[in-house]
Amino acid sequence: MPWPVDPERYFAFLTVLVVMAMMPGPAILFAVAAGMTKGRRGVLLATLGMNLAAMMWFVGSALGLLIIAATFPWIFTGVGWLGVAYIGWLGGDALKGAFANQVPAPRAMKTPGLSVFRDGFLVQATNPKLMLFFTAILPPFVDLGRPVWAQMGAFALALLLFDSLFMIGYGLLGAAFSHRFEEARFRRGFSLFVGSVLLVVAALMAKRLLA
Repeated sequence: MPWPVDPERYFAFLTVLVVMAMMPGPAILFAVAAGMTKGRRGVLLATLGMNLAAMMWFVGSALGLLIIAATFPWIFTGVGWLGVAYIGWLGGDALKGAFANQVPAPRAMKTPGLSVFRDGFLVQATNPKLMLFFTAILPPFVDLGRPVWAQMGAFALALLLFDSLFMIGYGLLGAAFSHRFEEARFRRGFSLFVGSVLLVVAALMAKRLLA
């Protein structure tokens, strides 16, 4: 039985995927914050939420999302601006909290329980790096001469594996320093860092949308 993906093409895909997965972005930052504020359970819930969003992108791509985006580019533009708004709001909220008398954790990581899963899903669903992956990086690796669903399954498996590896790894590092979160000064510095990075990500995404 032939491989669903050409081995040489798949190896090239894995190389690009590993480089992208290890680069800090909204997903990695969220995993670290979830680990620092919610511990190992928070890391796992955040990772599950972000992986679910990634799988929905894969299903959408297999159903022709890329064709729709090429025909109606305003759809992707609209989704992009939703991502700018959400990520920017999280960043602004974190900065606001940093200057409060009682410094809270950033809102996306503040409520216990399944909210970590929900916010992880929203962060990854509107993640500009993930949007770039599905609109610009993945298409060249898809062979239209082979079954699309089988290829998407192979790509999705690799994405789940490497994304989970780096998200959980970074998140557990955050959990290891969770005791520092009891210090108001540390929470203030962390909130400033989270807010600044998220606002920079939102600004870069907006710049790309306006280009």
